[in-house]
This record gives sequence, C-alpha cells and structure tokens, in this order.
Amino acid sequence: MLQRTAEYVLNKTGEIPDVAIVLGSGLSRLASEVDNIKRIPYVKIPGFLKSTAPGHAGELVFGQIDNKKVLLMNGRFHTYEGYTAADVAYPIRVFKKMGINRLVLTNAAGGIRTSFKPGELVFISDVINFSFRNPLIGPNDESQGPRFPDMSNSLSKSWTQKANYVIEESFGKPLETGIYVSVLGPSYETPAEIRMFRKLGADMIGMSTIHEVIVANHIKMDVIGISCITNMAAGILDQPLSEKEVLEAGKRVSERFISIVKTIVKETC
Repeated sequence: MLQRTAEYVLNKTGEIPDVAIVLGSGLSRLASEVDNIKRIPYVKIPGFLKSTAPGHAGELVFGQIDNKKVLLMNGRFHTYEGYTAADVAYPIRVFKKMGINRLVLTNAAGGIRTSFKPGELVFISDVINFSFRNPLIGPNDESQGPRFPDMSNSLSKSWTQKANYVIEESFGKPLETGIYVSVLGPSYETPAEIRMFRKLGADMIGMSTIHEVIVANHIKMDVIGISCITNMAAGILDQPLSEKEVLEAGKRVSERFISIVKTIVKETC
C-alpha cells in the first residue's frame, strides 16, 4: 500500500517536492499562501486516513515557495482520534517513499516554561514521548530503518541552527528553543501534571508530533520542528483551556508563522 500511496501522490504533483511540511492546529493558512497550488483530498488518496480534529482540513497541498517545491499536510492525524501510532505516522513514510528527504513539523502547544507567551514560535530542540505509544512497535522492515534507531539527533541540530540563523538575519531575532512533551489526549493536562512535566524538563506540551518525529528519524529524514505557543498550560493562568483558544491563537500568529516558514524553505531547503 505504501508504494501505491506514494505513486498516487507523485502522479498528482508531477514532481518530487523539496520539502514536506505538516501544519498544526490553527496554522493552516500557509496552505493558501503558496504558488501554483494543487490540492489532493485525503479521501481520494489510497491508504490515507480521515482527519477529524478541529482546524485540520484533510488535504495535501502541493505548490511552490519561491523556487522550492513544497508538499503541505493540511490536517494531521492523532492517536486520540482512535488511530494507532503507526497510522498517525504513515504519511511520513509516504513522503520518504516519494523521494522527500526534508520534513518541517509544526504544532500548536501549551506553554510550560513561564517565560513563553501565547503567539510565540519556538523551535523544538528535543522531545519527550509521554503518549506511551510508539509507531515502530511490531515487525521491523530493515529496508526502512534499524530495529533500534538512535534518537539523539531526531530533530536536526544543524538544520535548526541554520534556520535560526536566517531567521535572525531576516527578522532581527532568533526563535527560542524548547523541549516538547507529547501526551495522548484528548483531555487537557491537569495542573499537577504540568508541574510534573516542568520538573522533567519540558517547555511546551501537545498531543501530536512525536510519532512523526520517531518515524522520520527511523527512515533517515532531516527534521525540524516549530511549536506555536497558543496558550499557557493548565494551572499557570487562572483560566480554563479550550480548543477555541488554540485555534484563535494560531490565526493571530499566522502571518508571522507564514513569513518564518517561507524564509526557512527559501533559505535552507
């Protein structure tokens, strides 16, 4: 099925993209900001799942940023939707099968580090898998990657540093970096859990990304990650959390997010 899925998408794009970009909650506007757009609905792609999360459109978008060819995943999958970790990461294997070797992962995250502010963009320096799921469980295909892949550079340090350099050159200030902890969801975390995660060294938290990171690392893709801090995590502020707040914060930061991602693609891909 993997080969069939990749061939279908390649037939629609007509060429191999330079980079794939997964768009997080509230960050979908980039899918309308590329040139020469071709939209591929998930429901028409063999082997693809249905995206049911709010703010996730459910389509691949092929186009150009400057002279770079990009494939955007406008709507990701989550384990809280009832999918397995391997299902969630299946599109990443498709991208690699197509010949794509670079991947930009983005997400909406709750801020654990108290110096973060809603609307801030943060490079992910490392991840903590607190979902208790792993997409590599089961028989291993050695042609895809090793049985026990090393995770010490699962998010490319060199690419992140290069991207942050061009961001500082273009915008006057680099992005902060932080450690992202992924949980299963769909309930938000309790204040006690957030205090625990802070002690474990986490700076931001969300319900996605980790399975895509693991698989991309397994199949030897270069990966960078960007979190949009859409809200402060539970217990930091005296207010309840809601998905509406997450999506609205994503919309507020969308212009800056688009500018930064376009700069990364043009200058580093």
